[in-house]
Amino acid sequence: MAAYILRRLLLMIPTLVGVMLLNFLIVQAAPGGPIDQILARFEGLSAESSTHLGGGGDTLESSGTSRGSRGIPQQYIEQLEHQFGFDKPAHERFIDMMGNYATFDFGESFFRGQPVISLMIERLPVSISLGLWTTLLVYLISIPLGIRKALRHGSAFDVWTSGVVIVGYAVPGFLFALLLIVLFAGGSYWDLFPLRGLTSPDFADLSTWGKIKDYLWHIVLPVSASAIGSFATLTMLTKNSFLDEIHRQYVLTARAKGASENRILYGHVFRNAMLIIIAGLPSALIGIFFTGSLLIEVIFSLDGLGLLGFEAVTQRDYPVIFGTLYLYTLIGLVLKLVSDLTYVWIDPRIDFASRES
Repeated sequence: MAAYILRRLLLMIPTLVGVMLLNFLIVQAAPGGPIDQILARFEGLSAESSTHLGGGGDTLESSGTSRGSRGIPQQYIEQLEHQFGFDKPAHERFIDMMGNYATFDFGESFFRGQPVISLMIERLPVSISLGLWTTLLVYLISIPLGIRKALRHGSAFDVWTSGVVIVGYAVPGFLFALLLIVLFAGGSYWDLFPLRGLTSPDFADLSTWGKIKDYLWHIVLPVSASAIGSFATLTMLTKNSFLDEIHRQYVLTARAKGASENRILYGHVFRNAMLIIIAGLPSALIGIFFTGSLLIEVIFSLDGLGLLGFEAVTQRDYPVIFGTLYLYTLIGLVLKLVSDLTYVWIDPRIDFASRES
């Protein structure tokens, strides 16, 4: 097993480099880089100033299309290119970037003037709060519900719960968030929960128990909106997995030997049926923590990693884009390895090392 773990860790290196290289090429080919963003702002400010001074806003406009013909000094452009590292060939920039990233040096944001790692640390508590509570809520409800549906397959309970979770899956999370705001955040009916942020303005002055209540009070609506679309997939996956195991021969043999239903279900079926559910945990964690909360963060004014990544893409803030991508990919690869090791922990009969050899 140690040799298998070492091989997987070594395999992460070319995988990570390949992912970064592909995205680097895509981003380089996209129009409107960070220098263009800055020049566009510069032109806008200059045009506005000219308008106020009676110049009609034509100072930077001419028949030419080059940056110089629009009144922007070439020396200023070259200074920006040197500052952002665009005076080097693309392959050198990529090699330098990966060398820095190997030591977790992600540089500074082009537009925020802060280290990328500091920006991520600032936003991380929001994403962790949404991700952990959403994952916990989904698993605590979906797995017992899926087991109960499998045991009562075809019953009225199975039918109406399937309808409920499918409707929940069909409703987009952001639409459900708006519905929660209208109903419970002072929209049109009850004003029971806060609309913005994870804490109240006077959070620092509250007692320990008061801080806990205030925090939980604030996350009720965002977590509910984030979790609504995740129940159906995990519930039906759990149900189908348990149904498949319940009808296997070893279950019939255990019943013939007089084993109790609880012993069969939780001593034999549960371990085998949960394998496929564990396989989907890494991707679920990545999706909930980093990519699935963008609209929820916007609606509830939560400054998390999802919003940070979106803003970085729109602004072409390359250090933030590639820094977050590097960490997301690395965490995803590590969680995939953890998932495989959890397979072995749950069922020792699984041996990935022997299969690879």
